[in-house]
Amino acid sequence: MDSRAWPEDAPSLLAVAHPLRWRLLRQLAGGDLRVRELTAAVGEPQNLVSYHLGLLRAGGLVEARRSAADGRELYYRANLDRCAQLLVETGEALHSGLRLQPRPVEAFAGRVAGRVLFVCTGNSARSPMAEALTSQLSGGAVEAHSAGSHPRRLHPNTVAVMRHYGIDLAGRAATHLDAFAGQHFDYVVTLCDRVREVCPEFPAPARSLHWSMANPADAGAHDRESYPAFEQTAAELTVRIPLFLELLTTKEAA
Repeated sequence: MDSRAWPEDAPSLLAVAHPLRWRLLRQLAGGDLRVRELTAAVGEPQNLVSYHLGLLRAGGLVEARRSAADGRELYYRANLDRCAQLLVETGEALHSGLRLQPRPVEAFAGRVAGRVLFVCTGNSARSPMAEALTSQLSGGAVEAHSAGSHPRRLHPNTVAVMRHYGIDLAGRAATHLDAFAGQHFDYVVTLCDRVREVCPEFPAPARSLHWSMANPADAGAHDRESYPAFEQTAAELTVRIPLFLELLTTKEAA
């Protein structure tokens, strides 16, 4: 059924009440993908996939960001934080007694286990943030590492922002991706579009995920100008990582 057939006051989450839109959202729940990758994954023509992606974007369930590697393409991502919010709103719209609560972050401590590698280009902002936050939010149960294809020194804003999360990264050295060649991981997560194209294959059981995230260092020529972008990157990671820990908890691929 087309989403336009729903009453105007129907919750936006009902936009997924279509087999193809559900399949697209399930694909994007695992990681960020381009439209041609989604087309291949669901086995439907691009014009149909693009149409349904448009409906999901209109409902706030899917977002798009232009690729940093090829500006002609878009990476689509599921707005899972918004999905969780709409899930609560949908329950309350149906009956005031239906109030769903997300799993508290503290619930992951000691419950998850795994070995994860986060990769970006410079290993100066996105990947070390992801490594540190994963270790913190899992209570140290997840062995998290990070690396870069072209390592640079840790950005001062990375250190400053992580201090607000109770994490001290001062003095941390960047690591080249080659340092982890041949090692075993449960997941290898790429956080920038360029490095996704050069990231090597890792031995099984490693699974690859992609989070298309802008480099916060590109947001300004000076540290003061780019600092808000670093805050935004950390905030996005605090949404993505607890959901990622659910994958490690359930051992279920999205």
